[in-house]
Amino acid sequence: MACIGLKVPEFEEAAFNAPLNKVVRCKTKFGWHLLQVLSEREAALLQDIEPEELHVKMQDPCFLEEAQLIDVREPEEIAQASLPTFQVLPLRQFGKWGPEITDKFDPEKDTYVMCHHGMRSLQVAKWLQTQGFKRIFNVSGGIHAYAVKVDASIPTY
Repeated sequence: MACIGLKVPEFEEAAFNAPLNKVVRCKTKFGWHLLQVLSEREAALLQDIEPEELHVKMQDPCFLEEAQLIDVREPEEIAQASLPTFQVLPLRQFGKWGPEITDKFDPEKDTYVMCHHGMRSLQVAKWLQTQGFKRIFNVSGGIHAYAVKVDASIPTY
């Protein structure tokens, strides 16, 4: 809901307590308002996952079949260090893959996003929420942290 955080408590209370499809009115310091809640969206889960926890999950073949693993680093970064189970969607090529994201990935499945240090992947993870993805995990510290904490055979750069 776009009005969350507007600091108009009367409006927020009315919106969050309104029955579905019923028009309700509320008075704020800005005047009278009519509002109607047409649908409710399930809150999306976005959280960080530590490299060690991801590593444990990746040992399970069922996890690798069910989870969606996305690496948003650029091709030259992938050439330096990568995890083979991640699908590469370079952030610079967002214009190509962004519009088709729900065709390529299932918003209902757990989705794990990784980059170099965890910042670009967090951006993409937040964007995935807006596209209806329900469970998104950002790899904390990115592939760098994975290399340092889990697998020293992965080069750092």
